[in-house]
Amino acid sequence: MRWIDTHCHLDAPEFAADRAEVRQRARAAGVAQVVIPAVEVGTFDDARHLAHAGGDSYCLGIHPLYVDRALPDSLAQLDRQLQLHHADPRLVAVGEIGLDYFVPALTQSPLREKQEDYYRAQLKLARQYDLPVVLHVRRSADRLLKHLRDLRSAASPWLGIAHAFNGSDVQALEFVKLGFKLGFGGAVTFERALQLRRLATTLPLDAIVLETDAPDIPPHWLYTQADARAHGAAQGRNEPGELPRIAAVVAQLRGISLQALAEATERNACAALPRLGALLL
Repeated sequence: MRWIDTHCHLDAPEFAADRAEVRQRARAAGVAQVVIPAVEVGTFDDARHLAHAGGDSYCLGIHPLYVDRALPDSLAQLDRQLQLHHADPRLVAVGEIGLDYFVPALTQSPLREKQEDYYRAQLKLARQYDLPVVLHVRRSADRLLKHLRDLRSAASPWLGIAHAFNGSDVQALEFVKLGFKLGFGGAVTFERALQLRRLATTLPLDAIVLETDAPDIPPHWLYTQADARAHGAAQGRNEPGELPRIAAVVAQLRGISLQALAEATERNACAALPRLGALLL
């Protein structure tokens, strides 16, 4: 079996001390491909270099959590980088982009408007360069969908992934209708995540991709409770090698074999991010 981690911040500082070992553990666990999404202009080169060094893939974009420190020319820099590297087969999407209405400051002016402007501008760049998009969705599904509908094209449907999806059934199906796959990761391993686990069970199998979002969103076996953290215990660090174990939870929820899930989610990832297919040959 081989797996695709469709969302992993392998360039994050949490991996600085043992990044090569982390990737090797993932490879030994069957993770054949890791998609590394950039989050701001300053991470573009790191994401690209890591993807090339490890035989992986990358996305370029400005994350909504980073729009507050984006410079006036950040979108122009993204445009230049997409133009410069458009022919790079390891550049698979514009991302990570989107909207975040969980962080209080991002729900208020001026950052609410700024992140929405950045999201829409980056959707237009994805259209311009004919690339899929990798979306950050946190309490923002309806607004994300609005802009996707505004900018959709019958001649060129949307492709991409709604990463770490945790919305309603209706919202999930709307993303699927527009051409998106939905990313499931460590959060689905928590028994209390009832809505998310139900979605992982009932969505069409061809709508699902797998991810870790490492080093974030640790699965339950790595999670440290808040009271333990308050007494000095460290939060467990997620890594791409955890993907097969996360996948086992999804397979169990759906009542299918791990092999069947591996094959389906690989097909789905390649449908969402078509350049991945050639990287897996």
